[in-house]
Amino acid sequence: MSERERAQSPRTEDLTARARIRHAALDLFAERGVDGTPMRAVAARAGVTVGLIVHHFGTKEALREAVELDIVDRFAEAIATAPAEGSGTDVAGARDHAVAAMLAASPAVVDYLRRAVLDPHGERGDLVSKLSALAADQVGGLRRRGLASQRSPIGEQVLTIMIRQLGQLFLQPLADRIIDEFGQSSDDAPSPLIIVRLENRIDTSTSQ
Repeated sequence: MSERERAQSPRTEDLTARARIRHAALDLFAERGVDGTPMRAVAARAGVTVGLIVHHFGTKEALREAVELDIVDRFAEAIATAPAEGSGTDVAGARDHAVAAMLAASPAVVDYLRRAVLDPHGERGDLVSKLSALAADQVGGLRRRGLASQRSPIGEQVLTIMIRQLGQLFLQPLADRIIDEFGQSSDDAPSPLIIVRLENRIDTSTSQ
């Protein structure tokens, strides 16, 4: 079983036509982009007819929306598996670890996220808004339990979660490419791992 098949197998237990179509679309959208993926290619990958895709989703745009909602569900499910005990730092760290594990096991999700967020000619979806809303739900829950500051702006706390969970995802390919460019990678010396953190910006433009 390939890495991609292993990543998909936990989420295709029922193997319904709708699920097969959605998973096939995720793979192809991640590889080629939404605009570069004709409906007939999704149908061929899923082993169904184009008419069945239209029956279940209507349009390719609606299929893209279903793919993005599925990605958000994967994040939510990963977060739900993390231990909820301990300090705010403990809970946040456990959630970050769960999300990282999910992404490591889901190469198509990683590729789709990179394409949707970083491509200047990216997809029409609003995946960042969906994931930000999920992060805002996390912040709200932590605040209600007294595990997150009530003084910090919610937007800043959401940004912190997004940077922690997605920053390495987007920057690691840059490190890998540079190392490969100079021929310094080997099996015995893995590529350096990018670690991303967020710090408050200090405004130095105002004269004292």
